[in-house]
Formats: sequence, C-alpha cells, structure tokens
Amino acid sequence: MSTALVNTAVLKSEVRLFRREPGSLFWVLGFPTLLLVILGSIPSFREADPAFGGLRPVDGYVPVSVLLGLIMAGVQAMPQTLTGYRERGILRRMSTTPVRPAALLSAQMLLYGGAALVSALLALTVGRLAFGVRLPEQVFGYVLALFLAVLAALALGSVISALSRSTKIAGAIGSAVFFPAMFSAGVWMPVQTMPDVLARSVGFTPFGAAAEALNEAAAGDWPGWGHLGVLVAWTVLLTAGASRWFRWE
Repeated sequence: MSTALVNTAVLKSEVRLFRREPGSLFWVLGFPTLLLVILGSIPSFREADPAFGGLRPVDGYVPVSVLLGLIMAGVQAMPQTLTGYRERGILRRMSTTPVRPAALLSAQMLLYGGAALVSALLALTVGRLAFGVRLPEQVFGYVLALFLAVLAALALGSVISALSRSTKIAGAIGSAVFFPAMFSAGVWMPVQTMPDVLARSVGFTPFGAAAEALNEAAAGDWPGWGHLGVLVAWTVLLTAGASRWFRWE
C-alpha cells in the first residue's frame, strides 16, 4: 500500500473517531458560536458603542468566537488525543506497522485544523444571519490571518503534547495555557477596548496578534504585517520546540 493511501486511511479513521466524541464536537464546533449567540442576545450588545469605535459589541465578538474555536481545537482537544495515544502505547505499536506515527500526527493536525476552520465559518455565518454582523471586507487578508492563527494554535497544541507524559498532565498544561489564551484573544475584554499598553502587550501573543489582524481585515484594511509576523514567529518557534521535545513513546 502506498504512503498516500496509508495516510488517507489514517485520516478517515481519525475522522470517524472524532465524530464519536460529542464533547470535542461541542467545544470545538458548537461552544464558540453558542457564546456568540448568548452575547448577541443581550440588547446592549446590539447597540453601537464608542468603546468599539462605533461598532456594536456583538461585531467585536465575532473574531473572538472565531479564535475561541482555534483555542479549543489546538490547546484543549488535540493534546488530549495525542497524549492519550502515547499513554496507551498506540504510537509504539504503530511503529511496527506500515502506518508511521507521523501519519497519525499529520491526520490529527488536519482534523483539528479543519474543525477550527469549520467553527470559524459557523461563527461568521451565525453572526451575519442572526445579528447582521458584516462579513470581513478584506477577504484575502482575513483568510491569511485565520490560516496563520490556525497554524499557531496547532503548533502550540503540539508543544503541549510534546511536554505531556499523560492526559492528566496535558489537561493541566492545557488549562494553564487556555485561560491566558482566551484573555489575549479578547474573550473577557475585546482587544479594541483594552488600554493601549495592554493592547500592545497582548499583540505580542499569538492570539492577541491574531485578534488584531482579524479585526483589521474585518474593517477592510490589510492585516498589519507586524501582527502577521508575530503569528509566523510563534508558529516557527513552537514548531521547532515541538519537534525537539516530541517523543512517540
């Protein structure tokens, strides 16, 4: 069997397993949009606010919901799955078969990366249809920023997987990373409402830079090269760290 066929078979198997995990499906695909619906149902969130540059709060929370799906997939879901495979010896047993462990890692990244993108599309669609949120005006810039944000989230998840010897450790590290990631993405305070010093500081984090880039593209501007550069730098550094520390057994 060719390598391509093996990789395709592994991906199909992982997709079937993912579909049997209602918890992951909800937190990655459903929760970000559900949060947007809850916030958008608050009347004051549908009124223009000077703190948002004249936009409504619900307009500012669409990019936040998009990033929340990425965080759920990369930081919470993927490390638990990969660490569980290592903990149960699945990766070690795979090394004696034509299926290489790298095929499983690639399938996991494609699966959770794809799920994060579907979550983003769902949030954008519901925001538009339910609350009249304008779609991104700079489409190519938005897609580029979103793609780089997905890569950064997956790279971060790979580092968590590399450092975790058990699912309990992966859960602990993931939780420690999860809340700062949500803050920098703007879950509690959208980046555009943060004080200048805090906003600049958050802009050096992967999800803070992604939030800034998505907001700029949504407004019709090309994402700042500085924000895109931060995403690229984090992706390169985190990928290098994951490659150095990752163990199959």
